[in-house]
Amino acid sequence: MKIAFFGHFGMGNFGNESTLHATLYHLRLFFPHAEVNCITTGPDGTTAIHGIEAIPISGTVERRWRIRNPVVKLLRKAFIGIPTELYQWLDALRTLRGTDMLIIPGTGLLTDAYGLLNWGPYNLFKWSLAAKICRCKLLFLSVGAGPIYGALARWLVKSALSLADFRSYRDDASMNYLKRIGFQTNGDRVYPDLVFSLPEAMLPRDGDGTGKRSIVGLGLMPYAGKYSVAKPSDAIYQEYLKSLVMFVRWLLVHDYDIRLLIGEVTDWSALEEFKCLLKASLGHYDEDRVIDQPALSVEQLLSQLAATDMVVATRFHNVLLALLLNKPTISISFHHKCASLMSGMGLSEYCQDINHIEAGKLIEQFQSLERNAETLKPLISQKVEQSRKALDEQYSLIVKSV
Repeated sequence: MKIAFFGHFGMGNFGNESTLHATLYHLRLFFPHAEVNCITTGPDGTTAIHGIEAIPISGTVERRWRIRNPVVKLLRKAFIGIPTELYQWLDALRTLRGTDMLIIPGTGLLTDAYGLLNWGPYNLFKWSLAAKICRCKLLFLSVGAGPIYGALARWLVKSALSLADFRSYRDDASMNYLKRIGFQTNGDRVYPDLVFSLPEAMLPRDGDGTGKRSIVGLGLMPYAGKYSVAKPSDAIYQEYLKSLVMFVRWLLVHDYDIRLLIGEVTDWSALEEFKCLLKASLGHYDEDRVIDQPALSVEQLLSQLAATDMVVATRFHNVLLALLLNKPTISISFHHKCASLMSGMGLSEYCQDINHIEAGKLIEQFQSLERNAETLKPLISQKVEQSRKALDEQYSLIVKSV
């Protein structure tokens, strides 16, 4: 058995790494001797984190100068760009020759919010078509969809999906989005996000609870831009940071400690902006009560989440991992996937749209969350278990399809 994965991995996004880790773990239970590789944006990081062979999604041609002359640009495209791309198509066919399955495991891959290239729709289509030419089964597992703005991107996404032997989406919102752009989803399934299937041995125990104060985990991220709205505005991001500063000020006054959380290494910039605003707002505060130790891995993030009592987070997988650890959680939703997750967990009232965030409402949601925490924990645990069982079913379907 030879299995290949495709996706945006090895680049410091802990949600994506959790997704690949969970999928690898379960497939290795069924195919312990399988040869595994990954077609990815970060080959070196993927190999270091997951211990598998990895190759880049797309090679690059080094640009030694900035070309302004339109004639030279045209010649460069004709004599360098097109031959290079043809070579990469041939390389994709050579890579997938003899492969049994190409798996696109989860993540919000079906979007052009970050462009057509790299892990965008163009290379998704290229590798999907290469898989079918090589008679390789193509599986989309619990993938997220949208937004897709361009007509070409929509065609590429729909064409890639139409080639699949198996398709499932991580929520109804993703499947309905694809229906709205004209893709026929007949026979497709909805299964939970793959991170719900992380092995239980990987999940740490809660902290000892001997601290003087309750600890609130606060997950921040830079503004998602076109992944959130068609016309992004920095004013939305600034209001988001301002509202969180007001929320943290309230927490400090009411005797809570705060642990700052990230879900991707690029979130450090948001943490720095937030801390500057917090200092400007409060002047002086006890920095020991605002714990700032950014995680460097999924394992570290899980340990930090386990040491909290409640969580307020923005990144989708920070929210999901907190729920996986049975933490009462509020989601600051920047994409329909966040609202879908909270709805599926029976926690819709603890979700707030980042584009219309209000500090006062966030404080009210937090107070309600704390009051109802002991009632909510069994509900969260039950929903997590249901998600695990549903994903066990999906993994079994994959095995039967081989």
